[in-house]
Amino acid sequence: MKKIILILTVVISVMACNSERTAETITKEIQSKENSIETLNSEISKLEQELSELKPDSVYTGKKIPVRTLKLQTQDFDHFFEAAGELESVNEAYISPEVSGQIEKIAVQEGDKVKKGQLLAKLNTSLIEKNIEEIKTQLSFAKTMFDKQSELWDKNIGSERQYLEAKNNYESLENKLKTLRSQYNMSVITAPFAGEVEDIILKKGELAGPGVRLMQLVALDKLVVKAKLSESYISSIKEGDKVVVSFPSYSNLEINAIVSRVGNVIDKSNRTFMVEVELNNSDNRLKPNMLANITINDYNAENSIVVPSVLIKHDLSGKYLFSLKKKGNNMIATKKYITPGKSYKSMTEILSGLEAGEIVITDGYNNVSDGSVVNIIK
Repeated sequence: MKKIILILTVVISVMACNSERTAETITKEIQSKENSIETLNSEISKLEQELSELKPDSVYTGKKIPVRTLKLQTQDFDHFFEAAGELESVNEAYISPEVSGQIEKIAVQEGDKVKKGQLLAKLNTSLIEKNIEEIKTQLSFAKTMFDKQSELWDKNIGSERQYLEAKNNYESLENKLKTLRSQYNMSVITAPFAGEVEDIILKKGELAGPGVRLMQLVALDKLVVKAKLSESYISSIKEGDKVVVSFPSYSNLEINAIVSRVGNVIDKSNRTFMVEVELNNSDNRLKPNMLANITINDYNAENSIVVPSVLIKHDLSGKYLFSLKKKGNNMIATKKYITPGKSYKSMTEILSGLEAGEIVITDGYNNVSDGSVVNIIK
């Protein structure tokens, strides 16, 4: 009976131990075994390499790992970064009258295209027109009196006071007439630039005045993308730099443009500065406040070694990839430590560690280790 109890206790303990295995422990066990496999493969590769060196003319009879390769050539490498921005119209304005008055006429409708100087609206000017006519009458009489006093003054007849009073009265009425005409012109509201009437806010009969929005006018032929860039890019961009502008709303539309302005102030709150890119929008396809992406070229290198970024691996000693070296009749995988530079669109510039003409493994690199004998396939 005691033996049965002891056996049951052992079985239960073993089951309890198995139930305590977690995903973490299993993952660690897998990693440990993978490391062991890699170590064994590396040791086998070294032994094969020693054998190849001892018998250079011998034919390797072991398993060759199939790989695909790329022969490195120098090429130009360009790096870009992207910034998100919004479109704004170069010419966009809320139109307000310069004087107060009741709206007598709205001469346009929403959506109308207008030319510079075209009538948009008119305020009631009946009182101003009446005052102008009164001043004209007074001015005519004042001019007659001034002309007569001038003739008498030229003949040394009359007093200087009479002459100066007539002159002052005439000039004062002239200035009043100019002021009234200016007020009349301000009551006639015209387009400050060619564009499209986007919104009419006030209606006929309502009161308008300085600072009160009457309507919105937008010119779509020229737009500007405004984007805020991190302070770290301040030395990478300047006016005149070439950029490519794309739009989430138009997946197939890209516009080549240049930087029209770089801001001179860093925003303290987010450490950014403003960049502007003007765009020609003659077909009116783009609209203000649309989202846009600016792709900016910040780095160029000629005659560089460039490899697919996915080929680069790393260990405790640094970053590396596998190249090929011929030993005897065999092609051997060799771990080459490198110094990578910038990466863009899955390609990385190699600053040191590789030269033109070297052959690197592009497919099967996860199956080889330093010293593995490989078979190049197409």
